[in-house]
Amino acid sequence: MFWTRRVVIGDAERGLVYRNRRFERVLAPGVYRLFAWRGQLEVVVHDIRKPEYAGNDADALIAALGARPGETFVLADIGMDEVGLVSKNGRLEDVLAPGVRQLYWRGLVQVDVETVSLAEGLRVAPEVARRLRQLGALARVAVVLEVPAESAGLVFVDNMLVEVLGAGSYAFWNFRKNVAVETIELRVQSMEVSGQELLTRDKVSLRVNLAASVRVTDPVAARTQVAKYGDYVYRELQYGLRKAVAARTLDELLGDKATLDAEIFAYVRGRVEALGIEVLGVGVKDVILPGEMREILNGVVQAEKQAQANVIRRREEANATRSLLNTAKLIDESPVLMRLKELEALEKVTEKIDRLTVFGGLDGVVRQLVTMK
Repeated sequence: MFWTRRVVIGDAERGLVYRNRRFERVLAPGVYRLFAWRGQLEVVVHDIRKPEYAGNDADALIAALGARPGETFVLADIGMDEVGLVSKNGRLEDVLAPGVRQLYWRGLVQVDVETVSLAEGLRVAPEVARRLRQLGALARVAVVLEVPAESAGLVFVDNMLVEVLGAGSYAFWNFRKNVAVETIELRVQSMEVSGQELLTRDKVSLRVNLAASVRVTDPVAARTQVAKYGDYVYRELQYGLRKAVAARTLDELLGDKATLDAEIFAYVRGRVEALGIEVLGVGVKDVILPGEMREILNGVVQAEKQAQANVIRRREEANATRSLLNTAKLIDESPVLMRLKELEALEKVTEKIDRLTVFGGLDGVVRQLVTMK
């Protein structure tokens, strides 16, 4: 008829009828003839393959439907202290923030909305966190905390520490509260204090490198009682090193490094123990002197070693002279020993010549002429 309008709604569609710009009813799949007079009728067709209602009049539509939205829509009305978990065909697909109202079409896709109360805790259930991570949406709606082995995780809500966690993977809803997380390593850590320019008690300038091993025993104290515990330990190592070096002369410093290490260790341990930090060991790695002082010290060491070498040389010479004197006394007292020494000397001589002519027998060799060619 002239005053009617034919409307066709497909299986994957729904139609919303508006008359005089006011919602009238919902059209299910089928063919309709609707009375239309002078443009008073408007039919908006929606594709429900995506179940989210895409119109900009959702609130007006909810008010118009009243108690009937369940026949056509699934209404997600999330409270201010709740989070909505939207599942489609049994699989979690979306998260609704607190205070959100959302309509979903019934029909092709089975939509279920589950609410989670934030008042009971902010931690995201592990199975929910895994599904949101698969969707790439976890970082958008939650704060993620990855705690490695031998570490501790601290959770702060509105700047208040609420939980200490061990190794594992965690997530916390990031709605309506300021959630911050931090990881504290509990393993032994090495710390280097390098290039410290210091003066000894006898005003000698030198550069010292120090190494230390520390670990956190109380992560809560280490995080809450000092702003940056690593910087604090480093500064106390500096102070302990300066105090120990300034109380010693250069000779004392170079002669007894073990006592120096023990003094620095005791000082630093007393300063950081109350902060939940344990100092396991402290050691001076290098003591570097300026060029001129190094040359002077090398000269002193060289002179000392030279003097020691001279003492040893003189002692050996004295021992050799004393031994020679004893030998001479024995030879003087024994003519036979004298003859043996003469023969020994002759043997050494004959080893170095090719031909020896002897006149007068052995007595001639020793007492008379010896011709060697």
